[in-house]
Amino acid sequence: MADSENSNLLVVSDLTKYFSLNRGIFSKSERLVRAVEGVSFTVRKGESFGIVGESGCGKSTLGRMVIRLINPTRGRIEFDGIDIARLSLAEMRPMRRRMQIIFQDPYASLSPRMKVKEIVSEPLRACQGLSKVRRWKLAAGMLEKVGLSSDDLEKYPHEFSGGQRQRIGIARSLCIRPELIVADEPVSALDVSVQAQVINLMADLREEFNLSYIFISHDLSVVEYMCDRIAVMYLGMIVELAPVEVFSLMKQRHPYTEALMAAVPQPDPRSSIRLPMMEGDIPNPSDPPPGCMFHPRCQYASERCRIERPSLGEVMPEHFVACWK
Repeated sequence: MADSENSNLLVVSDLTKYFSLNRGIFSKSERLVRAVEGVSFTVRKGESFGIVGESGCGKSTLGRMVIRLINPTRGRIEFDGIDIARLSLAEMRPMRRRMQIIFQDPYASLSPRMKVKEIVSEPLRACQGLSKVRRWKLAAGMLEKVGLSSDDLEKYPHEFSGGQRQRIGIARSLCIRPELIVADEPVSALDVSVQAQVINLMADLREEFNLSYIFISHDLSVVEYMCDRIAVMYLGMIVELAPVEVFSLMKQRHPYTEALMAAVPQPDPRSSIRLPMMEGDIPNPSDPPPGCMFHPRCQYASERCRIERPSLGEVMPEHFVACWK
């Protein structure tokens, strides 16, 4: 686990992304989807930072903004002291050697027309200008690191299973030895029997290469296993952020976090722990409710919750909650 005194590799401040819903030139007023709004957090060197929430909460958009695959509407993204949110595409090019992404779908993220040696070595060609022989030698070594064989270099993606394809994606992300990897639900598309193998592989690679992860998932149990700290997102905002021990010891404070934990299957059906389940649907992000955005689904909601939006405040050391409860 990363030491709390380690310097921060990434500092995100007030990061916001709005998408316009306007269609055509005759739209009178601009309608916006608030995908991410006012998010702030840090990632320490060597730390695994988890982002968890329901589908549509903005966690994937947030992860892609962090490495500038999506440009933010506003906010700061300081990577090792450099605000990359304000860099041009040319200025971002050397920074991309230091940050990579593992995509969710191992079938869609690999080109079916490229051999494995071309896929894995592509970041080396784009960022380092090495010869083909040198690139393919490095690709072979990285394939072996992720549990595949150098004999697989000449194969195409369709010759592999889903778990093997995700290993190829992991090898591609590691080939230029980045410092930060955004893992966008890297096991959600895999069979349950394969998920544990890939998660354990990623944990081992983190130790071997001293990686920092932003691990995105809708599965709180997976994030608990992988991460040092966890941020819980709801409708584009962080509603709770705490060390993993808070969640494993059931000391969460936000009602939405309670509902997420209630959705995790209990290994012992006789367990006396019963958390409240959520009711209702996620509000429309283009027309969010006033006050606390979770109040229409919250059993503890008061009049204040319906009027005034809570900010993320520290309730215990390193434990932040946005709730009036």
